[in-house]
Amino acid sequence: MRVLLTGAGSGIGQAVADALHARGDELVLLARSEQRAADIGARYAGADVRVADLAEPETLAAAVEDLDSLDAVVHAAGVIELGALADQPLAHVTDQLAVNLVAPAELTRAVLPAVRAAGGTVVFLNSGAGLTAHPDWSAYAASKFGLRAVADSLRGEEMGDGVRVTSVYLGRIATPMQQKVHAQEGKSYDAGDWATPEAVAATVLHVLDLPRDVTITDVTVRPGPQ
Repeated sequence: MRVLLTGAGSGIGQAVADALHARGDELVLLARSEQRAADIGARYAGADVRVADLAEPETLAAAVEDLDSLDAVVHAAGVIELGALADQPLAHVTDQLAVNLVAPAELTRAVLPAVRAAGGTVVFLNSGAGLTAHPDWSAYAASKFGLRAVADSLRGEEMGDGVRVTSVYLGRIATPMQQKVHAQEGKSYDAGDWATPEAVAATVLHVLDLPRDVTITDVTVRPGPQ
């Protein structure tokens, strides 16, 4: 399986990349800088690592224009800045919309011919914030609500071309991003309280490995009993 993946440098994206690499899948990984690309390349021998900054969506198409066939695209990268709307700098709002919404939409658009060619699957790692917006989560939630809309629309548009689209709505997962969220909320953080990135990776692989005659359109992953 040939998979294009964002966010392989940390957290859930890294767990997904680890699982795919361990079983011998062919990886095309995007990194935001040359240094990040070198670090990711050292971890995943044989992977095709490309430099493309999701904060600059207009540059993404050029980074993937040569890809002619993809079995899957997994959007795992994301950024977050919490705060009341009244206190959010414009840059915090626009950065989250660019990385969490515009970049996945543009990257998907750019590689759709390759995904169609393989009858592939597009997986958007979304969030519970894409279903319910709580106080101080407005900018992040807006990006995730938008991502849900992109996924739902894309699913209907591409079904006739054999492309499957899945949204994975995540609860709190033990990642560096979750640690940042706790800090912004003024709460103590214990990774043992939350689901592991590896559990999310297992869910993503399950979605990718489904028989061709079925699809999972939406799935919610939350921490289970401890």
